[in-house]
Amino acid sequence: MATNLDLDNSLILRAQKAGKHKTKKETVTQALIEYAERREQRKIKELFGSIEYDESYDYKAHRSRK
Repeated sequence: MATNLDLDNSLILRAQKAGKHKTKKETVTQALIEYAERREQRKIKELFGSIEYDESYDYKAHRSRK
């Protein structure tokens, strides 16, 4: 999908250099991927402390079952 955006060129060049990307498109694509992944990780962090677990569960025994 073609999209025209008015982006800060110095910021794009800075990200391009930091990521060692060859093109601006590659730079923006990678930046969007990283942004989405970070936002999705926040959802996971919100689960900490809210999930009950079985203290008697033996994960080592579970791993050795075949």
